[in-house]
Amino acid sequence: METAVFNATLPSTSPFCSLSYSSSSVKRAIFPLRRSYGGKNGILQNSSIRGGSVGVSRMMTVSASVIPVVDSRTWKFGARVPTIVDVDLGDRSYPIYIGSGLLNESDLLQRHVDGNRVLVVTNTTVAPLYLEKVTEALTSGNSKIDVESVILPDGEKYKNMETLMKVFDKAIESRFDRRCTFVALGGGVIGDMCGFAASAFLRGVKFIQIPTTLMSQVDSSVGGKTGINHPLGKNLLGAFYQPQCVLVDTDTLNTLPDRELSSGISEVVKYGLIRDPEFFEWQEKNMQAMLSRDPSALAYAIKRSCENKAEVVSLDEKESGLRATLNLGHTFGHAIENGIGYGQWLHGEAVSAGMIMANDMAYRHGWIDDTIVKRSFDILKQANLPTSPPDVMTIEMFKATMAVDKKVADGLLRLILLKGSLGNCVFTGDYDRKILDETLNFFCER
Repeated sequence: METAVFNATLPSTSPFCSLSYSSSSVKRAIFPLRRSYGGKNGILQNSSIRGGSVGVSRMMTVSASVIPVVDSRTWKFGARVPTIVDVDLGDRSYPIYIGSGLLNESDLLQRHVDGNRVLVVTNTTVAPLYLEKVTEALTSGNSKIDVESVILPDGEKYKNMETLMKVFDKAIESRFDRRCTFVALGGGVIGDMCGFAASAFLRGVKFIQIPTTLMSQVDSSVGGKTGINHPLGKNLLGAFYQPQCVLVDTDTLNTLPDRELSSGISEVVKYGLIRDPEFFEWQEKNMQAMLSRDPSALAYAIKRSCENKAEVVSLDEKESGLRATLNLGHTFGHAIENGIGYGQWLHGEAVSAGMIMANDMAYRHGWIDDTIVKRSFDILKQANLPTSPPDVMTIEMFKATMAVDKKVADGLLRLILLKGSLGNCVFTGDYDRKILDETLNFFCER
């Protein structure tokens, strides 16, 4: 097998081949030493990423020994001291600010505004809670900034072209030009649609992410994936388009319904399963603290999740290989969302069931042992999340949606599956189709 030195940029491969990362022959990669401040929560100190070799094969293995290289630190703005995680993308790099009360920090928000005109995109649920506060933060001490807003209906079922046009209508009617900034104020649906609108309006204007749900704070607001759904599949229309910053005010979780909180936890669990076993162990010990909204526990979960996401995005922004591993359970989960109708299940609920299905498939291949299957089942159950698809889902419904999944290449459906010890996974098309059928049969014909 031909090999190449593991560098910061992942090589692209054919649709039938992806990357194989080997940690057995470890060499120091080209990344400089980065310092991570973790305090009592135990984030690794003075850590650097270490790589082995990359070879052309049919699957991509991500080793648990990969250590976050993002720069996590604290800066003081006004009376608040946010934690900052950097997403390193060269001249398109940006900070993720994490902390309590950050919506009150006008200087923090205004420093990322381009021009004097701002369009806040939000929804009917979030607007009464935070729109006035965000508008005040954008304009405080700066009379030159003009803020307008567009309030969209709330829910995944509205993540479509018709709703997206309302954003364009408002921007065009208000005569916004290229020196403007869009602000996404809401959860993942708002962030995805606002970012897509910003990428397309006048061929691209700046935008800022202010996520207000745990799901969006730990996942969807970071990394520049934007888009809308199509009747035939989830997120099939969109663009990679990075924000100027992500501002995570953890106080917004105080108004989040319990079901939405659990939905976000599913993505937190995902990071532990695919690449961060120490984080998974922390989750097992602190799940009740997260569910009871302990501020320290939630802040740490958000920070550690963002560190994991930021590192992967910095290495593979456009999802040529490594970034695809962040989609554990999503192929099955997206099929559930599409099959039963967008919005019937929350995204994290569908992903939770999808991860259980993916783990069943990995176990049937002999790639993971039953302890991983049990631990993943137990932690998702403890988080009040589904561990199987809804009864209405059929094998045919799964296969129809999976056939148009974004990870299909040249007709081959590639999946993310755990393999080896906790924290390792593969992105591969080299799996037994009969075992996929066995998994679908098991969950659809109980």
